[in-house]
Amino acid sequence: MKAFIFDMDGVIIDSQPIHFEVDALVLKEFGVDIDQKELEKYAGRANEDIWTDLKTKYNLKQAVPEIIEYLLSKKIQIFKESKNGPIEGIIELIQKLDEAKIPMAVASSSPRALIETVMEMFNIRDYFAYIISGDEVRKSKPEPDIYLTAARKMNVEPKDCVVLEDTKNGVMAAKAAGMKCIGFHNPNSGDQDLSKADVIVESIRDVIQMIG
Repeated sequence: MKAFIFDMDGVIIDSQPIHFEVDALVLKEFGVDIDQKELEKYAGRANEDIWTDLKTKYNLKQAVPEIIEYLLSKKIQIFKESKNGPIEGIIELIQKLDEAKIPMAVASSSPRALIETVMEMFNIRDYFAYIISGDEVRKSKPEPDIYLTAARKMNVEPKDCVVLEDTKNGVMAAKAAGMKCIGFHNPNSGDQDLSKADVIVESIRDVIQMIG
């Protein structure tokens, strides 16, 4: 392992419930009732992909950029007001990798403004060599673009990267990039098929033990 790449939502912060709730509330404002199970299949994908699909499916009148801007303002406000701390063990893992001089990046489908909000909340921005957001790559997870971009920026071969993911789309993206992937089973991220991951853990502390 020459580099470690973190997803953010559901891995660094337990935020998938916020995404599900806000997305459902916004759709309700647009006259659409949606089940969380349906939203779960979008977990890990970029907003543009999610809302382009939902706009077509439910014939939404609002433009996709307008919806995303509205969502982002709501989510940033809720993130800042929430009492959500980092997922148990994640800060210890980040510090352990830092002590081992393993370069780290965040590769999240969330918009950069939301990623930066979380980095600031937890005071962890300086640990990461790079942050890549979903709106900075051509294709979102489950395509490998975001992880390949992270590897390229860190000047590390994909095969030498380890990814920590909590969603089916994220695991598929990491494996499509030719990377090792640790699937973190976070119950709050919904019903996610992590079976393609190289290993599945129930706790971040399991990852800490793995890296010694």
